[in-house]
Amino acid sequence: MKARRTRGRRLRRALIALMVLVLTLVGAGVVAYRLTVIPEPHPETAMQSTVFLDTRGDYLGRRGPVDRQAVPLAQVPRHVQEAVIAAENRSFRTDTGISPTAIARAAWSTVSGGGRQGGSTITQQYVKNALLSPQQSLSRKAREALIAIKLDRTRSKDEILEGYLNTVYFGRGAAGIQAAARNYFGVDAARLSVGQGAALAAVVNIPSYYEKAGSDAAVTAKLTRRWEWVLDAMADSGAITPAQRAAARFPAFRFYPPGATDGQRQYLIDAAGAEAADRLGVTQDELARGGYTVRTTFDLTAQEAAAEPAAGPAAAEGTRLHSAAVALVPGDGAVRVLYGGADYARQPFNNALAGAVEAGTAMEPFTRAELRPPLAALPKRAAPSPLALAAAYATAAAGGRYAEPYTVQKITRDGRTLYSARPHTSTAMDPLSAQLVTKLLHSAPGPRGVFTGGAGTRTLWRTTYDAKLSTTVALFAQRPAHGRHPARTAQLPFMAAQLAADVVEGVMNRLDPVKPPLGVRPE
Repeated sequence: MKARRTRGRRLRRALIALMVLVLTLVGAGVVAYRLTVIPEPHPETAMQSTVFLDTRGDYLGRRGPVDRQAVPLAQVPRHVQEAVIAAENRSFRTDTGISPTAIARAAWSTVSGGGRQGGSTITQQYVKNALLSPQQSLSRKAREALIAIKLDRTRSKDEILEGYLNTVYFGRGAAGIQAAARNYFGVDAARLSVGQGAALAAVVNIPSYYEKAGSDAAVTAKLTRRWEWVLDAMADSGAITPAQRAAARFPAFRFYPPGATDGQRQYLIDAAGAEAADRLGVTQDELARGGYTVRTTFDLTAQEAAAEPAAGPAAAEGTRLHSAAVALVPGDGAVRVLYGGADYARQPFNNALAGAVEAGTAMEPFTRAELRPPLAALPKRAAPSPLALAAAYATAAAGGRYAEPYTVQKITRDGRTLYSARPHTSTAMDPLSAQLVTKLLHSAPGPRGVFTGGAGTRTLWRTTYDAKLSTTVALFAQRPAHGRHPARTAQLPFMAAQLAADVVEGVMNRLDPVKPPLGVRPE
């Protein structure tokens, strides 16, 4: 009897001790929660890059310390949002910011052969990525959980999801859904299909591995299986209809890593970046991290048509062949093609903008013309830049109306237009002189409507134009500087004339079929 009473007292004491412990822990948790302050996002998560597009809206490239452009959740299709939730945190819409069962669920999914699912909620991942350091410790994990709970109680689910989608890493250097959409598929986030959205959601799990999808067969096969798992979960939850699930197809990825042609685009980004900064009145650094979208005047299809043959025949040993191509819209000044060199990494100097190429007979049509500023001094320049001479020919194509060349069409940020280009034109050639230049172009030896000139065998110029486009190509060879000997002009290779013809033909055919020059009736 006495022993029974003793056991009873011990049990009561144990229960009291347990209750005290629980109350202490709960009290400590409440105090910790009240003392927890939601920190501001890291400065680097607020940084954005500036994106450059071609005249059709196709992705050209970016500038900035991080490849990120924040977009409001309203610009992310609902099926993309639901794909990320299906892949990363299916209870996101209803949980409290943390999920004690998430780790157990992830472990069971792995053991049972299902797709891998992260142990942290989307809210916790956002806290970890954007608000806290990546340090791994129990104290940081505890703080992460407290902040996640408080964030969930003080912010809407849409706010948290928007922050997450704009900061989560997708691989290929892309932070956020907008950069990922462009890097993987070449589209804005708003244009992602069901299949593309599910693929990006599947990538988040192991971005450094899955970023090779499309170029590595094994990675692509594994991602395909995870993609199907995401879509099945979306269909089961009603996020997509059975018809959408059946119609979904695994998307085609842009090749990764990017090839040499992407490096050639840096000539275009350099030119448009300098002009955009000037138009906005900011520095190049401020432009790069400002989150702007710069729509340029360039046409990537025509640019690539110029770049392919412009790689050109091999020059003689010890010499380097240089080429430049400029295509302008007569009477407007929009630069459609600006080929400044074959390899930006080896030569960041832009031959088309800053190169001084001996004109020779390419200048002859203007020596007979009555010129006004800004073309009046052109015939006195023995070695103009390809852009300068191209602008002169474009003036003749426009009947004597000079248009200042420009490369930036529009600049926007956060949906607001900050700058729209307006052509700056003036009469720089009287109409009769413009017709004279056009007739000389039309009557020159060689292909009809094409003028070829140059300085002996040292340089070669080739120009053709119609009412919509004027294209000029310049080539020269050079022996690089060596020791105390400066760089000097060399002889062009035998195939230089054919190279120039191929560049001109490629550009004109891609942009607009060549029509009879202005002022000349077809025979």
